Amino acid sequence: MEFHFTLETNKTVDQAIQSLETNLKEEGFGVLWTFNIKDKLEEKGFSLDEEFFVLEVCNPKEAERVIKENKLVGYFLPCKIVVYKENGQTKIGMPKPTALISVIDNPQLQEMAKDIEVRLISCLEKSA
Repeated sequence: MEFHFTLETNKTVDQAIQSLETNLKEEGFGVLWTFNIKDKLEEKGFSLDEEFFVLEVCNPKEAERVIKENKLVGYFLPCKIVVYKENGQTKIGMPKPTALISVIDNPQLQEMAKDIEVRLISCLEKSA
């Protein structure tokens, strides 16, 4: 099992992020925070050649469900989606919730993670 799901898009990084925000909202997810890693590294005297953003996203209803099932799941929250350039190509990706949750032996959580993963992958595909 691959730990991530990643797509390429012809959109710019900004266009991809805007599209993600719209599609995530339709699935009940909000973007809590958008972290511009390239800018932050430059602020600290380091550099990246291309843009790299991390979006932390959350669906409050789902967060409540999984945390009530097992508090250790909170270690994986909020969900992360990355939008970045690699060799001039915009990419959108995320760690798969099913891969992350596999370290906790709980079939109920696996089902919850699968549902969330399907919904997030749909958002990524619509955004690409």
